[in-house]
Amino acid sequence: MRKDYISWDEYFMGVAKLSALRSKDPSTQVGACIINPDQRIVGIGYNGLPQGCKDQDFPWNNEGDFVNTKYPYVVHAEANAILNATTNLKGSSIYVTLFPCNECAKLIIQSGIKEIVYQSNKYQDSKEHAAAIKMLKASGVNYRQIEVGELSYVKIT
Repeated sequence: MRKDYISWDEYFMGVAKLSALRSKDPSTQVGACIINPDQRIVGIGYNGLPQGCKDQDFPWNNEGDFVNTKYPYVVHAEANAILNATTNLKGSSIYVTLFPCNECAKLIIQSGIKEIVYQSNKYQDSKEHAAAIKMLKASGVNYRQIEVGELSYVKIT
């Protein structure tokens, strides 16, 4: 039997990282993968515009006047994964490449997800992060950080 296969954490984070590659955001690409208690993928998502909105018709800047930045338009990866879910999410886990913001934490809690597995936490000193942590602790949602190597893939031509 082969012994050098990847763990479940590596597998599901790999799916999240692969999903992030679909993002058109030039500065931050985030992916999410939701699994049910039976370790089956039930939702995936990445940060991008809502359906029907063309990427080229909206700004992707992260500085300047609010309406001329990406912030009022982009749906976060966690929200997309929850909206794309194929089943009830009670008791599920979400693998996400970046720790969820406070808005996504609300959606995660409300959807019944009980665990967040994340890779990066670059906003850990922000007030949004503090609010997310406060809500996650109050609601009993667990979170843990993992390290996963770079995805290697075969390019199919």
